[in-house]
This record gives sequence, C-alpha cells and structure tokens, in this order.
Amino acid sequence: MNRIHFVILLFLSSLLSYAQPSKQQKLEEQKEQIQKEIAAFKTLLNDEKKKEKSVLSQLAEQKARIRLSEKLINTTAKQKRLLEDEIYLTQLEVNKLNRELKILKEDYSKMIVKSYKSRNDKSRIMFVLSSQNFLQAYKRIQYMKQYASFRKMQGDEIVEKQEKLNTAKVKLEKGKKEKEKVIAESEAEKVELEKQRVEQEKLAKEVQKNKKKYAAEIDKKQKAAKEIDRQIKKLIAEEIAKANKKNEAKTGVKASSSTSKFVLTPEGKIVSDNFKANKGKLPWPVETGFVQLRYGDQPHPVHKNLTVHNSGVEIATEPGKWARAVFDGEVLQVQVVSANNKAVYIRHGDFVTVYLNLQSVSVKPGDKVSIKQNIGKIHTDPSGKAVVKFLVLQNTTTLNPEQWLSNM
Repeated sequence: MNRIHFVILLFLSSLLSYAQPSKQQKLEEQKEQIQKEIAAFKTLLNDEKKKEKSVLSQLAEQKARIRLSEKLINTTAKQKRLLEDEIYLTQLEVNKLNRELKILKEDYSKMIVKSYKSRNDKSRIMFVLSSQNFLQAYKRIQYMKQYASFRKMQGDEIVEKQEKLNTAKVKLEKGKKEKEKVIAESEAEKVELEKQRVEQEKLAKEVQKNKKKYAAEIDKKQKAAKEIDRQIKKLIAEEIAKANKKNEAKTGVKASSSTSKFVLTPEGKIVSDNFKANKGKLPWPVETGFVQLRYGDQPHPVHKNLTVHNSGVEIATEPGKWARAVFDGEVLQVQVVSANNKAVYIRHGDFVTVYLNLQSVSVKPGDKVSIKQNIGKIHTDPSGKAVVKFLVLQNTTTLNPEQWLSNM
C-alpha cells in the first residue's frame, strides 16, 4: 500500500471513529424501542389468551409482530455492518501501531547498545576536552544533553505507542464480541419471524374461508373510520375559524374568510416552530405498548387488490393505561365520538395532535398541558384490548405520526 492510500485510510478511520458512536448509539436506541414493543406485545398476548378474540384481531396482531421482527432484523443488520467497518479500521490501526512500535524498539535498541559501548565517563570527558576551542566544547556538551533527552523521548514514545496498541486491541476484541452478539440476536429473531409467518398463513386461510363475513366487518370499520376522519377535519376547520376570528378581534387584522389555516401570532409561531423542531423526537402517547396498525395505506386482509387507509397510528397498550400529551400545548377541543370513544385535540401553534378511543378524559378545552401529562384513560374493549389512535395534523392536513414520534 503506498503512502497516499495509507493516509486516506487513516483519515477515513478517524472520521468513522468520530461518527460511529452516534450511529451505533442511535441504532441501539431503536433496537431497545423495538424490544420494548415486543415485550409489550408478549405481555398483552399473555393477558388476552383467556379472552375470546376474533380472527381479524389475531391477524392484526400477527402482522404487528411480524413487522416488529423485520424491524429488529434490519436494525441488527445495520449494526453488524457498522461493527464490521469498525473492526476492519481498528485492525488497520493495530497493524500500523505494531509496525511503528517495531521500528521504534529497533532504533532504541541500537541506541542503547551504542550508549553502552560509550558508557565510560572518561571517554565523555575526553570527547569534551579534545575540543579545539570553547565554542566546540560547549556544542559537544549540548549534543550529549540532547542525545540523552532524545533517548528519553524515544523511550516515552515507545510506552505511549504500546498503550495505544493495547487500547486498540481491547477495542478490537470488544467489537468482535459485539458483532457475535448482534449476529446471535438476528438469527434468533429470524427463527421467531418464521414462526410468526406460519401462524399468519393459518389465520389468513381462516379469513378466506369466511370471506364475505370478514369483508363486511372490515368495510363497516373502514366506513366508521372515514366518518371519524371527516368529523376530525370538520371540527379542526371550525376551531381554525373561531381562533382566527378571536385573533382578528384582538389585533384588528382581518383574516381571509376562505383561509383553512391558523393565523399565528408571534407567540403561536414560536410554539409551532418548537413543535416542528422536535419532529422525530416526540415521546409516545402511551408509556408502554406496540404499534398495532401503522399510518397510511394497508393491504385489505380479505381483498388483496384493495387497500384500507389509516389516518393515524394505532398503539396497543395494557388495560387501564392513560394516554398522554406528546408535547406542550393547549386543549383545543374534547369530542365525544361515541359512548366509549372520546377524543382530545391539543393545539401546538398550527399543529394539532389528536388522541382517540379514550374512555374518559381529565382535561377540558382551554387547558394548558405539558409534555407527558395524562389526558385520558384509554378504552378497553370486551376482549381486553386497549388501543389508542394517535394523529398529527398541520391545520387540516393529516401527517404521518411515525415521522414525529421517537424511535418509531
């Protein structure tokens, strides 16, 4: 390897060693979150075993479990690649330090031998006294001092290089052990994933046997979900009109009658900007749980050529748990969707977070709420399932909540 290539490799090594901890740390955090979701899934599954569940409910659970397994496998695969890069570069560093240390030791050995041969104090004195003049004698004395200093410096450098080498070797062994651990975790999860897929196939066949019955049930739920989405947008549009009218009365500045957006005050803009700055960092709307249904279009469980839409993210949690605010804000509205389904709307500037499927609520319109504050108890259905549906909107535009919550 020529010198230029070696310098480039050293540069990449230092750059990667700076970037690696943050990437590895982020992946580890993601893995911990997935493992928490899997643990929550297993806990809920054990609690619900004795209760009657529909095939569609079981199928939804299997899909959620498979998604978690796939996420965990992908995360560990990324960790493995990063560790392999780190191991490779650390090995290069070990090789380089070994070469440098070898050269230093050889040079130092030669110096010691030379010093030993000329160790006689008389020869040193004679070396100074044989000088032709005072200046030469002074220079020879200085040379002997520098020689002694250089010898000490070289000895110190050998000690320093040895310490660096030892550190690099420890790092290398640690990296190899971490890689082995990650591979073992990935292999175990692949086995689990295969089991889940077999179970999913069984449930899918069961659904196909009673296609008409389940299709009607799904379509009914979809119509209800669409109606709730329509109500949500209608309610927010009404609240926008109220807020803008109130703002107009305060400032005297007339807002456009056709506007479908919150007209923000300077304070409101700060709140909105703070909320936006925390995209991808918001806490979950429940303390523990797993994502049962993701945001967006999902394949229809019965008609494979059709899709169903989810306007938010549905998170299953333990019965009796509370929904909590994901950010500081003001309660915009509390909506009664049905007897066992209340919704809390919290405004954050021109953003609104919505928490659906609440049995009871502990806040009212106009209340200021803080991050992670409990706002309502989640409804538990007859099968023992407690699921909160969480939405994020900017004005009346629905956004993907998964892009806003941390480690999702």
